[in-house]
Amino acid sequence: MVRAIWQLKMLTLAVWASMLFGLLVGLLPLVGMEPTAGAKLDPDHTPSVEPLPSSSGSNCSDLTLKLEFSTKVVENEYIIGFTGYFSAKARSLYISSALRNAKDKALEWRIVPRQNPASDFPSDFELVHIRQASPGSLLTLEDHPYIKRVTPQRKVFRMLKYTPSPEPAAPCNATRSWQSSRPFRRTSLSLGTGFWHATGRHSSRRLLRAIPRHVAQILQADVLWQMGHTGSGVKVAVFDTGLSEKHPHFKNVKERTNWTNEKTLDDGLGHGTFVAGVIASMRECQGFAPDSELHIFRVFTNNQVSYTSWFLDAFNYAILKKIDVLNLSIGGPDFMDHPFVDKVWELTANKVIMVSAIGNDGPLYGTLNNPADQMDVIGVGGIDFEDNIARFSSRGMTTWELPGGYGRVKPDIVTYGSGVRGSGMKEGCRSLSGTSVASPVVAGAVTLLASTVLNRELVNPASMKQALIASARRLPGVNMFEQGHGKLDLIRAYQILNSYKPQASLSPSYIDLTESPYMWPYCSQPIYYGGMPTIVNVTILNGMGVTGRIVDKPVWQPYLPQNGDHIDVAVSYAPVLWPWAGYLAVSISVAKKAASWEGVAQGHVMVTVASPAENDSEAGGELTSTVKLPIKVKIVPTPPRSKRVLWDQYHNLRYPPGYFPRDNLRMKNDPLDWNGDHIHTNFKDMYQHLRSMGYFVEVLGAPITCFDASQYGTLLMVDSEEEYFPEEITKLRRDIDNGLSLIVFSDWYNTSVMRKVKFYDENTRQWWMPDTGGANVPALNDLISVWGMAFSDGLYEGDFTMADHDMYYASGCSIARFPEDGIVIAKNLKDQGLEVLKQETAVVEGVPILGLYQTPSDGGGRIALYGDSNCIDDSHRQKDCFWLLDALLQYTSYSMTPPSLSHSHSRVPPPTGTERPLPQRLEGNHLYRYSKVLEAHLGDPKPRPLPACPHLSWAKPQPLNETAPSNLWKHQKLLSVDLDKVVLPNMRAYRPQVRPLSPGESGAWDIPGGIMPGRYNQEVGQTIPVFAFLGAMVVLSFFVVQLTKAKSKPKRRKPRIKRPTYLQQQPAATTGKNPAV
Repeated sequence: MVRAIWQLKMLTLAVWASMLFGLLVGLLPLVGMEPTAGAKLDPDHTPSVEPLPSSSGSNCSDLTLKLEFSTKVVENEYIIGFTGYFSAKARSLYISSALRNAKDKALEWRIVPRQNPASDFPSDFELVHIRQASPGSLLTLEDHPYIKRVTPQRKVFRMLKYTPSPEPAAPCNATRSWQSSRPFRRTSLSLGTGFWHATGRHSSRRLLRAIPRHVAQILQADVLWQMGHTGSGVKVAVFDTGLSEKHPHFKNVKERTNWTNEKTLDDGLGHGTFVAGVIASMRECQGFAPDSELHIFRVFTNNQVSYTSWFLDAFNYAILKKIDVLNLSIGGPDFMDHPFVDKVWELTANKVIMVSAIGNDGPLYGTLNNPADQMDVIGVGGIDFEDNIARFSSRGMTTWELPGGYGRVKPDIVTYGSGVRGSGMKEGCRSLSGTSVASPVVAGAVTLLASTVLNRELVNPASMKQALIASARRLPGVNMFEQGHGKLDLIRAYQILNSYKPQASLSPSYIDLTESPYMWPYCSQPIYYGGMPTIVNVTILNGMGVTGRIVDKPVWQPYLPQNGDHIDVAVSYAPVLWPWAGYLAVSISVAKKAASWEGVAQGHVMVTVASPAENDSEAGGELTSTVKLPIKVKIVPTPPRSKRVLWDQYHNLRYPPGYFPRDNLRMKNDPLDWNGDHIHTNFKDMYQHLRSMGYFVEVLGAPITCFDASQYGTLLMVDSEEEYFPEEITKLRRDIDNGLSLIVFSDWYNTSVMRKVKFYDENTRQWWMPDTGGANVPALNDLISVWGMAFSDGLYEGDFTMADHDMYYASGCSIARFPEDGIVIAKNLKDQGLEVLKQETAVVEGVPILGLYQTPSDGGGRIALYGDSNCIDDSHRQKDCFWLLDALLQYTSYSMTPPSLSHSHSRVPPPTGTERPLPQRLEGNHLYRYSKVLEAHLGDPKPRPLPACPHLSWAKPQPLNETAPSNLWKHQKLLSVDLDKVVLPNMRAYRPQVRPLSPGESGAWDIPGGIMPGRYNQEVGQTIPVFAFLGAMVVLSFFVVQLTKAKSKPKRRKPRIKRPTYLQQQPAATTGKNPAV
């Protein structure tokens, strides 16, 4: 009976412990999980959902942020830029003085008043309303000695619309397809709520671990928090949509300014609040630097409208307020927007560290946005929580340098940009994806890092970028145009920054053409004698000062034991490094003695940078820093002529600066051709295919007169918009007679359609027609007319089959004339020109689209024409035609006519060109403004004089008889940096394991990755249930053990129960009675 009662008590205690366990499990979401997007838990634990367009019932939202963007010129308003900062009275006097000289009596003008904080301070521009402004009046303004530039005022519309996803809701780490809108002006770089973009690198099954709740903790900001660093004393500016005054997430909003024409400082969209929260939120979805001074610049209205002048005024005010860090989550492809670009340079020259999103136009290459593509700005790309490059993140290279040079490495760094949580518009948290999310992650990290440095004078745009890229963790299997220098590592950046000494460094810090895949595209093709020089564009970062120079000349030192004397090196560089940076272009070629040699050659270039010392007590008044650029290349014997293909880059033009339309007119949301038309940007897949087929592809960045045609089998011209020098036409005809072959992929050209796709010119204030069509067909016809060939002005599209391959013709032209002994293939296609002009549909039978021709001269080359380039262009390719390119190269390189074409049922007699007139150049076009060939002339533009071919000055080698380093990447470190000297506390117990939640996995077991010190831990009270739960588990375990013992003890106690009974019966034995057995 006693045993039963004891067991019942134990069981009752166990039941109570189990109930306590269940209660604590019910409370755990307050500890280990965040409130769902857009929801906030009130004291009664009743969820109240704020009006945000986000899902409130799952870890993933099924809403997508649809981005629409447009821009137009404000009628009669001009931005007049001055050569310096002047008072309002002085600016007015300069303008009136300049306009008096115009002698235009009908001219009416007035200065547009400014209603913003900058109106009380000197400025370097004025906004003026001018009625009936003639081009002569504007030119007169620019003639004034204190007026630098006159540009029209822009009005920008940005539409962020949350729409239901057309796809069913997917798990948080699933892959979804995404289509860029590719806006052609600056816009917010935010995508929709959280979904994952994976590259497929990690496809094997593996053990998954939970992540902490906030991106700041994932990047271990809590390590610095516990050391007492929380962003104190650092001024950070957010240029966006504003912030509510009483938002509960922010404690140190120093100033909110409104630069719009609305009378409010609050955020009516939520984007600016989210960005500010990632940087400086102090509770719930914690930011990196909650103690930083937050300066909110509202530059977009609730209708998502902004003006160029608003940005310029706001930038000037940021300089005046001595802002330290500035986040700009907008971007656009126009790196020739001079007022904007110049002002960014001025900002960074004033020690403002600008962090900007690299763009959401991935996975296409050559899609970098400005200002993130500038050398002085930290350009940020996005990754997901599995360290895959986000599909939306824009890829390099920069296209400023084309066609003659080569692009720089961008982005600078990547960090989390998919499904990141930040502050909701009024309260609570929400999730967003996009590089505009990754940008404030880095901006917050930069703010936090700056607060850890005792000597703030050491912190500048160059030193901060040097610390970030030197500490970045390289992602495996990803090239430098996708990840830059790698993934943000906050703790290593802290260690480097706190042992930093002013110095110069290089980006990239070495050139290894054998390292794959990081050094793609350089690693994809070895170099050989006779090939075009390989150009590597290196950025010099100067942490010693805003200005600098290269002392003497860079020195080339080949390693003799590593065959360094087998390569020649030429170096060109910026004469002045400003602001904080400059370029170092390294051209590499193979020496003649290595024409038949195969192997690896190494050497290095030594560069010394000097900057004026801020403290004149320094010796000589200058700081100097010498950096080494290691070079390693793979050399092979010169391949045969038939395997060498030359890509004509010189005759490709793109936006900016001119209006060059897309090759596919169906892409109405992406009207401009702005990706560079380079084999390493939007023709990357074609290049990779040709390399896989054994071809060696080189780039011609100079006129046709500047290459030795005897070295190449085929000249490849794709989507050419430029005109041709008469000397080029003559030389090409001679080269083809001597065995060079030519392949041309053309595109549409129709003057009526070009007039139809016009828009208002922002510079001339006139309707602006395209300067060419998809390609400059009249110029191509001049080039190939000597062989009796020509393209038409027809515009066609449609699906068809050729040689058992499915094909799609996207806004291509037809062949109008072809030699009678050539091979011509025709297909039935839709007349897209008729559809564009009259909205009518018609099918045209027998449209000639492909032509093959063997020139009659002895040993002459072959010519192939195709009317559409979209099938090899990554921009909007629907069905590739790489097989066709293979067949054409077999024909041009080896004179092997594909039977599938020569015996095709679609073969037709060559057209004679009598059916319709050949296309003529658009009357009044402005191609000469952007052309390298044409120049303005009375009447029609005329060709310029043929420029001299580029001549490289090869550096005189200074050989070294020593062994080169084996690992160039790890060998390169910032000078004067000793990570061992910067000791971190033992935070291992607080470091979180990182990965996204699995589909359907609860976040209830996510333990915080660290607690912010003191008053910053707004959820410290919520940790009490955790300790109570752990204590209850200990008690429950104790009772379970005791209950187990209770069940086993009766078996051992049986003898003890009988023994007392036996002893009590012993006296009976003395009476002669036997005990019972």
